[in-house]
Amino acid sequence: MSGRSKRESRGSTRGKRESESRGSSGRVKRERDREREPEAASSRGSPVRVKREVEPASVREAQASVVPFVRVKREREVDEDSEPEREVRAKNGRVDSEDRRSRHCPYLDTINRSVLDFDFEKLCSISLSHINAYACLVCGKYFQGRGLKSHAYIHSVQFSHHVFLNLHTLKFYYNYKNIKRPPGDIMFLLVQRFGELMRKLWNPRNFKAHVSPHEMLQAVVLCSKKTFQITKQGDGVDFLSWFLNALHSALGGTKKKKKTIVTDVFQGSMRIFTKKLPHPDLPAEEKEQLLHNDEYQETMVESTFMYLTLDLPTAPLYKDEKEQLIIPQVPLFNILAKFNGITEKEYKTYKENFLKRFQLTKLPPYLIFCIKRFTKNNFFVEKNPTIVNFPITNVDLREYLSEEVQAVHKNTTYDLIANIVHDGKPSEGSYRIHVLHHGTGKWYELQDLQVTDILPQMITLSEAYIQIWKRRDNDETNQQGA
Repeated sequence: MSGRSKRESRGSTRGKRESESRGSSGRVKRERDREREPEAASSRGSPVRVKREVEPASVREAQASVVPFVRVKREREVDEDSEPEREVRAKNGRVDSEDRRSRHCPYLDTINRSVLDFDFEKLCSISLSHINAYACLVCGKYFQGRGLKSHAYIHSVQFSHHVFLNLHTLKFYYNYKNIKRPPGDIMFLLVQRFGELMRKLWNPRNFKAHVSPHEMLQAVVLCSKKTFQITKQGDGVDFLSWFLNALHSALGGTKKKKKTIVTDVFQGSMRIFTKKLPHPDLPAEEKEQLLHNDEYQETMVESTFMYLTLDLPTAPLYKDEKEQLIIPQVPLFNILAKFNGITEKEYKTYKENFLKRFQLTKLPPYLIFCIKRFTKNNFFVEKNPTIVNFPITNVDLREYLSEEVQAVHKNTTYDLIANIVHDGKPSEGSYRIHVLHHGTGKWYELQDLQVTDILPQMITLSEAYIQIWKRRDNDETNQQGA
């Protein structure tokens, strides 16, 4: 009994000690928590009370107006992120079709951030309606709806403003229906690279004083399927023809119906009169009989052009008295007589011969002349060194238009703005470019990386190959007259 009582007394004393230690530790924790509670309350509650007392009513209204916008945006972000399909696409490295289209939108560079102001009341500037209000990101005005008969769509078609922002959902939209690219088409890359190069050249805030066209040249090599390469010099007329047609087709243009900025700037029209000729070896009586057939009657066709090809007279084959080759000269208006509607020229094919004459019916704002200097035969390519004498300003082309078209065209006077020269042999030659600076009226010569001043009188002495002429407007005509 004595041993058991000792053990029970020891166990009771141990239990009392543990209970006392637990109670003391619990009291210490409760006291610490009580000490911390006023500190937390002071750190959390006091600034709020002070801020509410100090803040005026205008600040509270501003906060109330900002909080819903942030909450809506966060809810949209949560909804978008919570979709399982988009999470799977993000894990697999796939990109949504909407994101892909937004990155390839050709109108993003038209957004004018300087005119955007979203502090105005969100209503249409025409119908004064709050429903379906969209902001034009090009001019900064608000319009209603984006249907085919809405004010936003009419504004987009009328002024070529294609990027809009929904003021309620904050989503971006762009009118991109006219340009449909088939799958696997890479030609639109040429448009993007050319647009980037032009924006870099004319950027007033450009950090560098020079611009590299390397990406543009890579796009040319890729889109032309290596027809034109960086390491090999090509023909200027061939490249110009391919480049203009490639830009036109990549922008969604066609030969007849759909127009683009390329056709609006460079495309003109003409009438082509064609008459079939009988074979020269036939007797005279049979020729007369054939000329009365319908097949040999003159036909007329309306055609468009991007540039006009000017034919040079044949160069002399013999040397002069001083044993030197004579370099002939021809005025520009003599070779332009091809398009007066009267001059006929014979064109020979493998089987048949034709007489053709041309007459202009529409003059574009920018007219391109391509002087035909190279002729190919069975053995080699021959260059015609004839010098074309041309004035730099005041070239009037009214006489080359038909009579009914002359009344419609008020301005038919052109001024030279660019002249491309080919020097040397056909296969081993080099190119020089003469460019007019409109700000100062001075001419500059560009060859590779060298830029030098040049007198206007020296331009006419060169072997011009391609020329670009700009049509005068009414204001420019009045200034020249003054």
